[in-house]
Amino acid sequence: MKRHLVSLVVILVIAAGLWWQRQREAGAATAVSASVTSYLSGEADAGFARATEPGIIQFPQDLGAHDAYQTEWWYYTGNLQAADGRPGDGREFGYQFTIFRRAVAAHNQPPISHLPSPPSNWRTNQVYFAHFTVSDITGGQFYQQEKFSRGSAGLAGAQAEPYRVWIEDWSATEIEPGVVQLAAHGDAVAIELQLRQAVPPILHGLAGLSQKGPEPGNASYYYSLVQQPTTGTVQIGDETFIVSGVSWKDHEYGTSALTRDAVGWDWFAAQWDNGAALMVGQIREADGRASPYSIGTWVAVDGQTTILSAADIELTVTDSWRSPATGITYPAGWQLAIPKVGLAVTAVPLMPNQELTLNTTYWEGAVSYTGTLAGEAISGRGYVELTGYGQ
Repeated sequence: MKRHLVSLVVILVIAAGLWWQRQREAGAATAVSASVTSYLSGEADAGFARATEPGIIQFPQDLGAHDAYQTEWWYYTGNLQAADGRPGDGREFGYQFTIFRRAVAAHNQPPISHLPSPPSNWRTNQVYFAHFTVSDITGGQFYQQEKFSRGSAGLAGAQAEPYRVWIEDWSATEIEPGVVQLAAHGDAVAIELQLRQAVPPILHGLAGLSQKGPEPGNASYYYSLVQQPTTGTVQIGDETFIVSGVSWKDHEYGTSALTRDAVGWDWFAAQWDNGAALMVGQIREADGRASPYSIGTWVAVDGQTTILSAADIELTVTDSWRSPATGITYPAGWQLAIPKVGLAVTAVPLMPNQELTLNTTYWEGAVSYTGTLAGEAISGRGYVELTGYGQ
């Protein structure tokens, strides 16, 4: 009972703070929920560590939490298919499982310092929250769930050795070297998946330093694990499907803010059938142009990486979708070209409605990619994240 009460208090505090921020910024306008970009809007708070130095990510120690930085997330997505010889064989799914950490005070400040002594292990500077979604592509249904908790009393946290990130009974846990098990469940869905690392971590930007704007320290540390063979189960209602596919992991942490002209980002992850991979993170400015701080990384079949700048990325929207829940219009089709590596593809959502309408509102969904690489046919699956399209 106490655990649920603490979680409820955290939810109310966060929700009230976000509501107040929305009212301050939008006057009396009604908003469905905060945009995910609010976590990177405005001035970055003083007292937190800043990402300024490339080449300092080390493994395994940087798998865990970095409480000195304001914001951090461990992000998993995957494209799966049922293949067990039973009815439903070939059914397709996508999933997202992300645990966020947000510091409510700098690491050198005592947690909730105005409270009287004696100190309590319930006090913390860290709030954790998580999003869990399943896209039932074949069934045409999108399921979403969230959790909130505090980074204390064992309720939520992250550690490097052995690797584990958790929020109550949702977790990503290393069960043997190079193998991580994901476990999460919602009201009508659940996953239990095993992800096997296939290639070394991919460092984005300048040796892992991803600059978000011209200001010193307006950056994050960012790496990915791509093309992870994945097996396990997806449960939809009373049905359990044995699935296999590939998963993607991002881990990003820093203390940064979107620059004044930036309104959101379009993020693409592609895992090609030939074993290659691509990440594109395009920051959008208010006039619709791509920020010069947009980045990308091409991962060749042999694991060699090519770092991409904004000038290397050609992205054109070809379709749109309007949410019946929020009224927000999102892109829903793209042409993506990377002439530097000879790539020209189209990207299409595997189902239109993959909008999260939780404490934050954004579109995050499974997509298909088809096109050519150096004149040869190429195809794959992946995920796209769209933020900043609504209030």
